Amino acid sequence: MTPSRRAPENWAVFAEAEPEFAKTVEDRFGAFTHHVLATLRKDGSPRTCGIEVRFLAGELWLGMMPDSLKALDLRRDPRFCLQANPGEGTGMGGGDVRIAGRALEVADGAAKAAYVAEVEPPQPFHLFRTELTEVVRTYVEDDTYLVTRVWRPGAPVRTLRRT
Repeated sequence: MTPSRRAPENWAVFAEAEPEFAKTVEDRFGAFTHHVLATLRKDGSPRTCGIEVRFLAGELWLGMMPDSLKALDLRRDPRFCLQANPGEGTGMGGGDVRIAGRALEVADGAAKAAYVAEVEPPQPFHLFRTELTEVVRTYVEDDTYLVTRVWRPGAPVRTLRRT
C-alpha cells in the first residue's frame, strides 16, 4: 500500500500528526454552525446537504435527523466530503477547508450516550463517526500565491503554491 493510499484515520490521528493544521481546520469549522456535506445517492450521483459537525473526544462527528436522505446515503455508501462554510462575501477568512473520508454509523450505546451528554441533540438521531482519507486547506498567501495544503493518512502534508 502506498503512503497516500493508507487506511483512513480518525481525527485524533490527524490532530496528533499535524496539530497546527488540525487547529486551523477546527477553527474554520467553528467559525460557523452550518456546513456542506456531500454524499452519494443510490444512482451514484452526488447529493449536497447542510450539516452541523462536532469535534469531540478525538473524533469528527456527524449527527443527522432520523431517516434523512444524507443518513440513508451514508448507510448505503459511507464515502463523504465535507466543506466548511465559507462565510459571507468572498474573503474566505482562514481559507477553504475540506475533509473527505468515510462516515460510520455509531451503534455503540456508550459512545452515543457520551455524545448526547455533551451535545444534547434532538432525539432520535443518527450519529456517524468519521475516518479521514484527506484534509485540504486552500488559501491565498501574501496576495500572491494560491496555497493548497493536503494531508492524507501515512503521508506528510503536501504544500502546493501557484501564482
